[in-house]
Amino acid sequence: MTLNPLSNPKGLTLLCELCQKPAFIQCTLCRVTYYCGVEHQKADWLGIHEKICENLALLRQPAPFLPSEGEREKRERVLLDKKRQMIDLTRTTGQKLLFEGKHEQAVPAAMQSLRFAIDVHGLSSIELVPSYLILGEASIGLGRLSQAEEYLAQGQWTVLKTPECSNAIKSKLYRNLGLLYAAKGEYDEALRNIADDIYHASVEFGTDDIRTAGGYFHMANVFFRQGKMEIADSLYRQVTDIWYSHLDGIVKCRTKTPETPKGVGPGAVEVIVDEEDKLDEAQEAEAIQVLNAIYDMREHQTNCRVDDLALICHALAMLYFIFHEMNKAKEYGRKAVVTSSNNPDENFSRKIVEFMKICDNVK
Repeated sequence: MTLNPLSNPKGLTLLCELCQKPAFIQCTLCRVTYYCGVEHQKADWLGIHEKICENLALLRQPAPFLPSEGEREKRERVLLDKKRQMIDLTRTTGQKLLFEGKHEQAVPAAMQSLRFAIDVHGLSSIELVPSYLILGEASIGLGRLSQAEEYLAQGQWTVLKTPECSNAIKSKLYRNLGLLYAAKGEYDEALRNIADDIYHASVEFGTDDIRTAGGYFHMANVFFRQGKMEIADSLYRQVTDIWYSHLDGIVKCRTKTPETPKGVGPGAVEVIVDEEDKLDEAQEAEAIQVLNAIYDMREHQTNCRVDDLALICHALAMLYFIFHEMNKAKEYGRKAVVTSSNNPDENFSRKIVEFMKICDNVK
């Protein structure tokens, strides 16, 4: 990506996309984005700008003259739909980067999502809260706890003044508050907030949904830090079970033999195929982070149960199968086969062997 050095006309002040200080360089692709220096340009490009550069050119250019009210209204609808798409894209990207541990890069994505949300929903809308939470979690990851508290306080204030706030947003808020208290070493307060996260996620999605599993995972981490391994083990097992069931459903859907229509000609009855549960980019990154973390912990446990290790290996094998990373799928599948050889559950061992046959047939 090339940059244009700026020589601004007198009286015109252009601001950096990230820090809002005077800008001296311009993105040469969209020509509507400015930076104080190369460092912030690179941070923005890696965080989000590469994905939205073309769209920013459309959204930020001056409105053309349109002679009719109908044309103007149509353009406004198109722009509004595009801004909503940008909110979803920037938030998903920001959350994905957080799961990948790229907290610095998540900040530009979260800032863009906040700008689009303010533009679409206004300054005091509950729709801004997910962006505040991504900024808060990124700040926690960067060790900027005071800054994290400010973002989370803004999100909490908005939730409290919005009676119709969804349980999904409340769940994310309490999860981030739990992470903040855990980072501060205040484990009792962390557990209280994560318990609230699990409650609201369970109400919204159910107790065995992958969107609830994150709460169990973070609660397990807190108990792990406290040395309460029996409780942590139980929660890690629950997280593994939830992801295993979800991934197993996707694999079954992908490998199911298509059924042929019943009957022939105009009277043939179409067979309805089960729709596959898909993972978005953030959920894919979460699965990689969570399942690998549990696997690393299980592998180094001196008293790890063989069924626990076999289950997490099989879950990872299915995950990489879904990603079409067959070498990794077979690697973890083989580990699951070896581990399950000591497992008295013959059905589980047979299931892994059948999965490996599917992997071998994939070209």
